Amino acid sequence: MAKKKSIKANNKSKKAATRPTSAKSVHDQQLREHLLFLLKGGGAHISFDDEIGHWTVPLAGTKVANFPHTAWMLLEHMRLAQWDILEFCRNVKYAARNWPDDYWPASEAPLDEKAWAASIAAFKKDLRTMQQLVANPKVDLYARIPWGDGHTMLREALLVADHNAYHLGQLVMLRKSIGS
Repeated sequence: MAKKKSIKANNKSKKAATRPTSAKSVHDQQLREHLLFLLKGGGAHISFDDEIGHWTVPLAGTKVANFPHTAWMLLEHMRLAQWDILEFCRNVKYAARNWPDDYWPASEAPLDEKAWAASIAAFKKDLRTMQQLVANPKVDLYARIPWGDGHTMLREALLVADHNAYHLGQLVMLRKSIGS
């Protein structure tokens, strides 16, 4: 008889440990997973790594007719804009930058391989940081960012995903126009 009681006690503790989570927390987790999927270049979007791997430093400064940007300009713009959005999300002392001067590079081409690699590494680091913010259940995606203008983390994460997807699409078209 003692064995039966201990089996029942074990079953009760297992049920308590696996009680269903609320619909709100399930939906929150699903939203976070979807945002991470978008930030990583999922669905109809190409990933950053998949596209940037096609580019070499000599091609990065190549201009084509009727297209205003080089790959270097697009990469730097993506990096600068993403960093700015991330800073807005996490820095209480955030100060808005000057549009468009502070969001585009001064040069059409990277100085060298080191500059190209550094820009790629910085972009990836900031993207991972944004992904970590989105994945963190302690970060309320719907809460207004106190020092902002009513913007939320959800809005900013979607902005990063949308902005990156747009310019990655430009990189694809630029590469195809160059013939690479």
